[in-house]
Amino acid sequence: MSQPNAVHPPLEGAKLVIGTIAVSLAVFMNVLDTSIANVSIPSISGDLGVSSDQGTWVITSFAVANAISVPLTGWLTQRFGQVRLFMTSIVLFVIASWLCGLAPTLPFLLAARVLQGAVAGPMIPLSQTLLLASYPRAKAPMALSMWSMTTLIAPVAGPILGGWISDNISWPWIFYVNIPVGFVAAIATFMIFRDRDSVIRKAPIDTVGLSLLVLWVGSLQIMLDKGKDLDWFNSTTIVVLTLIAVISLAFFIVWELTAEHPVVDLSLFKLRNFTGGTIALAIGYGLYFGNLVLLPLWLQTDIGYTATNAGLVLAPVGLFAVLLSPVVGKFLPRIDPRKIATVAFLVFALVFWMRSRYTTGVDTFSLMLPTVIQGIGMAGFFIPLVSITLSGLPGSRIPAASGLSNFVRIMCGGIGTSIFSTAWDHRSNVHHAQLMEQANAYNPNFTASMQQFGAAGFNQSQGYGLFNSMATQQAAQLGVNDLFYISAGIFVALIALIWITKPERSGGGDSAAAASAAH
Repeated sequence: MSQPNAVHPPLEGAKLVIGTIAVSLAVFMNVLDTSIANVSIPSISGDLGVSSDQGTWVITSFAVANAISVPLTGWLTQRFGQVRLFMTSIVLFVIASWLCGLAPTLPFLLAARVLQGAVAGPMIPLSQTLLLASYPRAKAPMALSMWSMTTLIAPVAGPILGGWISDNISWPWIFYVNIPVGFVAAIATFMIFRDRDSVIRKAPIDTVGLSLLVLWVGSLQIMLDKGKDLDWFNSTTIVVLTLIAVISLAFFIVWELTAEHPVVDLSLFKLRNFTGGTIALAIGYGLYFGNLVLLPLWLQTDIGYTATNAGLVLAPVGLFAVLLSPVVGKFLPRIDPRKIATVAFLVFALVFWMRSRYTTGVDTFSLMLPTVIQGIGMAGFFIPLVSITLSGLPGSRIPAASGLSNFVRIMCGGIGTSIFSTAWDHRSNVHHAQLMEQANAYNPNFTASMQQFGAAGFNQSQGYGLFNSMATQQAAQLGVNDLFYISAGIFVALIALIWITKPERSGGGDSAAAASAAH
């Protein structure tokens, strides 16, 4: 592969189409694997002869390795080049997927998942970089719209595809499906990008920074994944992991800000656009991902939906997202990206407010309408915020900025999931206690309910049990409504964060700076 000193011209015609498809396939395969295994844990655990609790390490091992490797993208790019690193990631991801499917034991599967997560890290940041460098400067928003469509559809498709494969074929195929996709992506990437690599600089290895990164990210990720199972801070394990994460993070920040060749460029947070865009995107994504986990869980545990039907309720989110993303990309150069992001956040707030009105008798139409509307918000979510985040950066800093921004986003997704699942339990318990306070002879409604149960043939003990069951379902409903309502409020508040940024206007208009940076 060449190592140019000059800027590569944008791709044109068939090369541009093939290059975009190749990068998008790699991203889709990567993002799909973060969620496809979730619904297959019972099948995997049963087949390998382990408990479901042990089986969840299939998800945790991938998440920890992935979270550690994402922020290393900038440093790895300097040492190996953008295209070489991207291709190597795809090939190793395919090999790791094959090993996952072959796994005869849980330790073998976990080792393969660690490899898979580690090599997946640079793929998403580099996909942004390669796409931006492939399109003309004025078409930067269109490039970002192509990228965002894959990241929007894959998390929704993952649970549906994973459930169907587990039910109708066998769990190894949730990993084997990556092999043909990755094979096509690798060949197409080599054909189109092999002569478009970046300059390699042999920067020294920041071993101290890398060790601290592994320590604090690994501790935090395991703490988040296992917190609920171990009753959070009532567990010595969780307390120790939290202390390790906090202390090593503090040392990591100090070291990286003073190191001559830091493994993660934290100085990016000195830039207003990067900081505002990254934080708004990360918190918004954390809310979105937390609710993406919460909604199907509530549908299955309290409303009686199957895993497949719960996934299908979420599927329409991709409809408007796919249709409108190219439109947003086309008009973004002529519109302030902050305005588009503001509309997107208001749509999210409306969606979560609508969901906060749900009752235990909610019908399918009421479930799917907010999901369809949410697609409008998704179309204006990633593209303008990524554009703002990368606005004004020189080309040499794009991989590091994209890697760090995606790292913060992924971490917030994990934090959002943990917070939402724990908060739902807490709010449900609070509401259940309040409802059961009404279960006394002085409450005419309770007395009338018990009389109805008696008339239906239930004795007093059975009547109390039935009332408790109804209270539990209602408490879960009220708890999930609380979280939807709070999510709506936070999305409105995040709009202020969007407007502290000042995206640069250049050439093609707003956000074209992101493309010029990649050139």
